[in-house]
Amino acid sequence: MSVPDQLRGGLIASCQPVDDGPMDRPEIVAAMAQAAVAGGAAGLRIEGLENLRATRAHVNVPIIGIVKRNLPDSPVRITVTVRDAQELLEAGADIVAYDATRRPRSDRREDIVAAILDGGAIAMADCSTVEDAQTAMAEGATIIGTTLSGYTDETAGDDDAPDFGLIREFRRLDSFVMAEGRFNSPDLAKKAIAAGADAVTVGSALTRLEVVTGWFAEAVRRS
Repeated sequence: MSVPDQLRGGLIASCQPVDDGPMDRPEIVAAMAQAAVAGGAAGLRIEGLENLRATRAHVNVPIIGIVKRNLPDSPVRITVTVRDAQELLEAGADIVAYDATRRPRSDRREDIVAAILDGGAIAMADCSTVEDAQTAMAEGATIIGTTLSGYTDETAGDDDAPDFGLIREFRRLDSFVMAEGRFNSPDLAKKAIAAGADAVTVGSALTRLEVVTGWFAEAVRRS
């Protein structure tokens, strides 16, 4: 069975703890990943080479790998260089996700995609618009995700809800559609599939204990 077929109709757990938090350690990320798979996750999204290596040793489901960087001269953070992509492949990623927006970065998007494909992996485009997705597909991406909708200047807004409209637009592009971004309840994940997503990635609601605790703590304080 192909990797996309393994993910289709399933949940992808994004095991990315709060940066520099008490759970931000490779062995804990790997444990989160194993727990997610035990709970039914069809795949995982893992940030960082050490976290990826630690996780790869313990799970057999497909892994989407990314590297995040904070650059002084670019707003792009997700897999911004060819070398990042190559190292993720060496660490065991089945899929490499990258920022597919038109924003400036040091290495060209098409070169990053080429490195992923040359390494025998699948390219996932983290998009913010339909135009991002169309360009990514032309460059060789197999999976298009709504990941960056709401996180670019072009798409920023006050709405904290997932972008179901973008899912529906992506569905018309005849590609594998990954719903990602603010799917923080089972009901929202179910609605993503109904809107046309092939799979749904959930992160904070599953693996960021500080964030979820904050949701409950704030609700209690306001009651």
